[in-house]
Amino acid sequence: MVTALDALTKIWVRHALAHHALHVWSVLWFRLEYNTGISFSFDSSLPLVTTIFTVAVAVVVLAVGLRAHRGTPTIGFGLLIGGGLANVIDRLAASPHRVTDFIAVSSFPVFNLADVAITLGFVALMVAALRGDRLVGR
Repeated sequence: MVTALDALTKIWVRHALAHHALHVWSVLWFRLEYNTGISFSFDSSLPLVTTIFTVAVAVVVLAVGLRAHRGTPTIGFGLLIGGGLANVIDRLAASPHRVTDFIAVSSFPVFNLADVAITLGFVALMVAALRGDRLVGR
């Protein structure tokens, strides 16, 4: 679900916001930007290396996530996998390899729905871990 919703929003953004930004409310804007790096444009000088790295991380998260315990860990890994897969697909489909970002909040770096899912997945896993839940294993 995350991957499909992210893909649909990125398709809309690349067409609707190609020439202008859209003020949504207060400090929230939709503004098209492309990120060849990882989070916050880190390592944007080597898009091919970044692509290989992100694919490798996605494969590892998928392998671990498939063994997630039910409940919060399953939700956390599901969000991580869905968001990660969405960004990997976006990066691989683009030439040069890059991710479409469009959510701008004040001076915070621009991000997308996949990034939101990844962040929420990480938070869910942290909450589960702090509660003492087992994250993986059968």
